[in-house]
This record gives sequence, C-alpha cells and structure tokens, in this order.
Amino acid sequence: MGITYAAENLRFSWDGKRDIFKDVSFSLASGDIFCIIGPNGTGKSTLMKCMIDILEYQHGMAMVDGEDIRNIDRKTLAKKIAYVPQGYQVAFPYSVLEYVLMGRAPYISAFSSPGEQDLEIALDAIAEAGIMHLVHKPVNEVSGGEHQMALIARALAQQPELLLLDEPTSHLDFGNQMQVLSLIERLKERGITIVMTSHFPDHAFMVSDLVGIMKDGSFTMIGPAEEVITRKTLKDTYLVDIHVEYVKIAGRKICVPIMNGPGCTCPIPDLT
Repeated sequence: MGITYAAENLRFSWDGKRDIFKDVSFSLASGDIFCIIGPNGTGKSTLMKCMIDILEYQHGMAMVDGEDIRNIDRKTLAKKIAYVPQGYQVAFPYSVLEYVLMGRAPYISAFSSPGEQDLEIALDAIAEAGIMHLVHKPVNEVSGGEHQMALIARALAQQPELLLLDEPTSHLDFGNQMQVLSLIERLKERGITIVMTSHFPDHAFMVSDLVGIMKDGSFTMIGPAEEVITRKTLKDTYLVDIHVEYVKIAGRKICVPIMNGPGCTCPIPDLT
C-alpha cells in the first residue's frame, strides 16, 4: 500500500498575470510524510488542490506512480487519493455515520446504496478517528474540532494510498492534535503516503520525513526537519524570532516564538 508522488515545475495563477505559486517540484516515496509549512497566503492550500487536479495548474506535471494525474479517471483517482480540506461547511443534518459513508462513493455504483462492507469500513474509520460517540449526531451540530475529525474519518473510509491533509490540527485542542498526529504515524506504518500543511513547525519535528518551507509561492527549502527547521529559516519565513531547542523531556526539538515588542524584556536572539 502507498504510492509515489512527484510534482515537476508546477505553476498556478488565477488570472494569468500573478502566480500564486511557481517552480514547485518535489518527489515522495511510498509511505513518506511531507509537511509543508509557511505563512498565510503563500499558496499552500492552492498547491494541495492542484496536486490532485481539483484546480488546473498552468504549467508542469503531477504524477502518481509515474503516471500523469490528468490521465487518471476521477473514480480511480478517488480510490487512490483522499483530500481533507480546512474550513469545510455542511448545511444538511447528515449524521456523522452518513457523512463518513460518503467516503465510500468511489466504490459504489450509480443508483446503489452502501452495503454491509461499506458500513463496516465507515464505522472502523469513525473509531480510528476517535469519534464513535458522535456516530448518530448531525454533523452540522458538532463542534469545529469534531467536524475536522469527521472529515478525516470520511477520508479514511476512502481507503486511500495518498492522503492530503490541509491544516488537519488547526481547529483542534491539544488532546485532539496529538490524536491526529498519532493517527498520521499509524497510517505511515501502513505505507500510506501523506502530505500535510501546518502552521505548527513543532508538528513537523514530530511526524514528518520531509519538510518544505513555502514562502512567496515557492519552496525555499525541502529536506529533513532537523536541517530545514532552524532559528534562521523560521525567522526568514515568519519574520519573527523563533528559538529552536532540543527538550530532553519531549525527546525532540521544539519551536518557541520570542516576543520583542514594546514592554517585553525578552532578549533578542543572535541569529548570526
């Protein structure tokens, strides 16, 4: 299980004049976790949609297992790739179970209903996401964090080989953030390839194989977290001082923003 993915010189523009991103290239082996970090508005979410041909990029090529993604029919693609957006709204009062069952759509023929196997797979996905207590609750009545977990469960019900997660922890409390990161690690163990965006560089230290820093529509660096996430690269990216230190009790490096505004007595780190 798990597929390879490659992007070569991708470029996208809404109006043909200003590029949202350009010259984006990277490759992922089966089972890799690729974490994309960077400031708001740099094109991370748009890139994700172009990666799976939701949006039509103007230049370059995206390939799944060496095949141009544009040559793969939608139903086959939906069996290989699942995408979890951020901030998705639902107007109808589907139960969480019905909502997650929608992830089985690529496997169900037209005018057919979900079968026992589809139901079992959906319930397994709900359990894996840790929201069995919500199974019969209307999805438009759950909290933002609970809805995020339902979205992840729906994606798992697709049984994808490549999973794209756009800010999967953005609406979650600390407990649910750790639950999602643990789930991501378990999916990696199954060989599922994962691409995720995040505003938390710490998360890249916790789960990623590769990290890409995206700024002004391009990747400035791609590589292992230990090499990519440093005080200097984070300052260059976010324009604030961020201390990166190994913490023994955590067993990893952590990132700590340093406030240097009026009235703050924090020393400004020397980044030279």
